[in-house]
Amino acid sequence: KENRRRMNPRNLHIMKLVPLAALQCSTQLKRRFIVGVTIGANEKVNDWWREAAALAAITAALCQGIAQNEEERQSSEMKENEVRKEINSDIKNEAVERPGEYRSDLPVLKLEEIEKRNNKETGIWMIYQRGVYDVTEFIAQHPGGSKILLAAGGSIEPYWNVFKAHHDDTVYEMLEHLRIGNLSIEDATSLAKAKKMHQGQGPYEHEPERHPLLKVNSQQPFNAEPPPELLSATFETPSELFFVRNHLPVPVIEQNEEEYQIEIWSCVQSIEEKYQISLATLKNKYPQHTLTATLQCAGNRRSEMSETKSVKGLSWSKAAIGTATWTGARLIDVLTDILGQDKIKALNDSEFHVRFRGLDVGPDNEHYETSVPASIALDIHRDTLLAYEMNKKPLSRDHGFPIRAIIPGVVGARNVKFLDRITLATTESQSFWQQKDYRVLPPNVDYQTPDFFRHAGPAIQELPVTSAILEPAPASFVNAQEDLLIKGYAWSGGGRKIVRVDVSLDAGLSWQPAELIRGDEQQPDHRAWAWTLWELCVDHNTLQSTEKLDIRCKAIDAAYNSQPEDIRPIWNPRGLLNNAWGRVQVSISKS
Repeated sequence: KENRRRMNPRNLHIMKLVPLAALQCSTQLKRRFIVGVTIGANEKVNDWWREAAALAAITAALCQGIAQNEEERQSSEMKENEVRKEINSDIKNEAVERPGEYRSDLPVLKLEEIEKRNNKETGIWMIYQRGVYDVTEFIAQHPGGSKILLAAGGSIEPYWNVFKAHHDDTVYEMLEHLRIGNLSIEDATSLAKAKKMHQGQGPYEHEPERHPLLKVNSQQPFNAEPPPELLSATFETPSELFFVRNHLPVPVIEQNEEEYQIEIWSCVQSIEEKYQISLATLKNKYPQHTLTATLQCAGNRRSEMSETKSVKGLSWSKAAIGTATWTGARLIDVLTDILGQDKIKALNDSEFHVRFRGLDVGPDNEHYETSVPASIALDIHRDTLLAYEMNKKPLSRDHGFPIRAIIPGVVGARNVKFLDRITLATTESQSFWQQKDYRVLPPNVDYQTPDFFRHAGPAIQELPVTSAILEPAPASFVNAQEDLLIKGYAWSGGGRKIVRVDVSLDAGLSWQPAELIRGDEQQPDHRAWAWTLWELCVDHNTLQSTEKLDIRCKAIDAAYNSQPEDIRPIWNPRGLLNNAWGRVQVSISKS
């Protein structure tokens, strides 16, 4: 840093990081050690080199914790002479036309080594195309804060594909100043193949491409969630970063809007009827309705529940939840037009259920199907949609192309994708996902309990109030010299608006209210389908008086439902409906 301060930028070509090859600190332990030396067209370069070489020798000794022996001194002298030869050679420091291109003046690094450089102790390296970059010292200056750490030890490209402001000449130039090497051609080829590769063969041969930022919980069927800290960036979750919940292979649907038919089966007033309606008719005949609604998987935050006691299911973090703008025709409008007002009234007055079936099919040829009570699905105030757009674009394949059910305020499993049949029946769906899954067992029952399923509750419909902390990340370090901004989300099923979020910095001993950020202030209390984002700013003076923060959050909805403090009373072997207080512990860095 001191050498860079002394440099006159006018005398410099593009700055270059020259690797000091492996220093053999002892015959027992070989450690790869790279020292950055800034090279310029300046007569003081040899003085700078001597300082850097001395620093390298000292650092190597410190890393080993032992004094250098004669072999180490000889090795250091040999490497010093090699680098002197490189400095004295005629190196042309030309600017790279495009960042990430192969550079012959830099070493080749293996992905295995890069993946290990993912924290401050080891140094933080990242990849952009063929380029390898050491961003350890840059992190404190990064305008986006700690989000850059999401790419630690891996590629920065998926993040730049989301945050496209990085594709700028100034950013490219800054990036190349941090360049330390090239990704090996073998690893670059392997990463490129992995990016384009479909998931498996057979029923999973034609899976869609997914965004590489998603944290994969299972490949077949594909289930994934975004990094939690990205959820607080925007009120509406980008479609490509919306959590993906598939129970079966994603179907390949090739019919056009005229050809694609949705079946409607009805048995009302002892009269069995079957109808068909095309997707084109659905779009053109019925009023277009748009709403912003949150979907949440019943297993959201399951990984936290498993820390109390082992559970069965995908290890979802706190990001199996997302909010989007959905556009389509209201189910009540379509069914009233087809069946008539009298039959719709009869449905609402009786114990009817609306079954939704998708085109995703298992090896036993069973379609994914679930149901909701007609009192929910056909309530004019519940805004149930037959949706064909998400965030103002046609549904993607992972999110239900070409049409899906959106039932606001109800568990995500009932919002059936790839919709091909709607059935009005006197009983709920008899499918596995309605009868054997998405039902909660009490905490004293597990899968070793004889006849355990007789203890199961009803099929989950509306979800309980919940909240989570998105930033800071668990076990992270926060700077005591700066204010800390805590961010999170809160949501309650059934359309119940969030009225307050309380945050504690001392494990629940004391509380303070967070600032609530809503996407639609006009939503009435009983139709608040979207989550509430929240923030709390902690003054840096508070941070300087402690070593750690044990942050907790709890939300209160319009019915004054609140979250339980502990997971233990709500534990269940399937890991469903974890809505205990959100918890994050962080350490305070005073330096």
